[in-house]
Amino acid sequence: MSPMSRADKPVRIGMLGCGVVGSEVARLLLADTEELSTRAGVKIELAAIAVRTIKPHEGINPAIFTTDPYSIVNDPEIDLIVEVMGGIEPAYELALLAIQNRKSIVTANKALLASHGAELFTAAYAQGEDIYYEASVAGAIPIIRPLRDSLVGDFVIRVMGIVNGTTNYILTKMHEDNKEFAVALKEAQDLGYAEADPTADVEGFDAAAKAAILSGLAFHTRVTVSDVYREGISQITLDDVQLAKSLGYVIKLLAIAELTPKDEISVRVHPVMLEKAHPLASVRDAFNAVFVEAESAGPLMFYGRGAGGAPTASAILGDILAVSRHIAHNSVGQRETDYADRDIAPIETTKTKFLIRLEVQDKSGVLAAIAQVFATQGVSIQTVDQNGRDADAELIIVTHLATEGELKATVDALKKMDIVSKVSSVIRVEGASA
Repeated sequence: MSPMSRADKPVRIGMLGCGVVGSEVARLLLADTEELSTRAGVKIELAAIAVRTIKPHEGINPAIFTTDPYSIVNDPEIDLIVEVMGGIEPAYELALLAIQNRKSIVTANKALLASHGAELFTAAYAQGEDIYYEASVAGAIPIIRPLRDSLVGDFVIRVMGIVNGTTNYILTKMHEDNKEFAVALKEAQDLGYAEADPTADVEGFDAAAKAAILSGLAFHTRVTVSDVYREGISQITLDDVQLAKSLGYVIKLLAIAELTPKDEISVRVHPVMLEKAHPLASVRDAFNAVFVEAESAGPLMFYGRGAGGAPTASAILGDILAVSRHIAHNSVGQRETDYADRDIAPIETTKTKFLIRLEVQDKSGVLAAIAQVFATQGVSIQTVDQNGRDADAELIIVTHLATEGELKATVDALKKMDIVSKVSSVIRVEGASA
């Protein structure tokens, strides 16, 4: 780059991908070029779009389409690459090549960043280029920049969020309409919230990638998706949801990242029973929300649409304008920092509360024997409820804070007891006092 300002020269943009999100970005860029250029302080120009197959897109000149993405990342006249193709390859190879060719990157690709963010950031900063990725987590919700910029003078203690709209929609329908998991999932698929293969959503892979990105930002440490403990919601039953409701809770799939007393990072994705009084408990349907706790700022809540063409395009356009300003004035934005280099806490050491549902023989001495197993493993019981079920009974036990390792040992011991017919479910509890 020239050391002088180049604000009189257009910032030329090349896009990789033109699906639901990409086509909305292109449409808005072309429809509002003059207004967006004014806001950026430099003329912006959509110069080229790479797609697998060229087909008509309303409002987009077909002449700017190509099936060769390498022609875009190697074009010396392109200043900024907008990556909305998804997946890890060839997105990683193309992004790295673009950086080597002195181009900044705007991406919505959570999987790419959760797997190869460290390499891309290192390469970009060595070249004096930007990587912006607001749209990679929670769609339109501004959460990346607040963590990276607004809270850079504070100390984040905990980040807890609903970052997958598909699972939140399914759990909402189970909670509010008493629908079985499979029925709610089919409804989500019919509405376009869930893919034909919903594994990435319902098994927590999507949320885990976002948890890695958020925890790395919050705690100034490089975190990859392989560091994130993950459970999905496919084992949550309508009985679980109704029980939670009867106890004043709602079940949510949460991404949680927090500092431990040992200054390690506990980062995990799993279903929790969340107190109805917690702000996240009221987040319904396909909406997302992220709850941040900081030392000085206190609790902060970010809420909005977490997916979809227009909401995600809004976040991408914000990044495009920010990076275009930097290009025009030969500057760069706030860098990611990994100076803290904290260790990832083993899931076995993470402390939380648990709800355990047991089917047991309905006879004298059972409760005392069960309580002894908990005591032996060092797990303190907070409450016990018992419901008769023909010749058997159901015990609903809520613990005080215990480690995952202690709880697992307790459940393993319970399963070996003759008086225990079944351990029906084990669900973590959040938002309740110890």
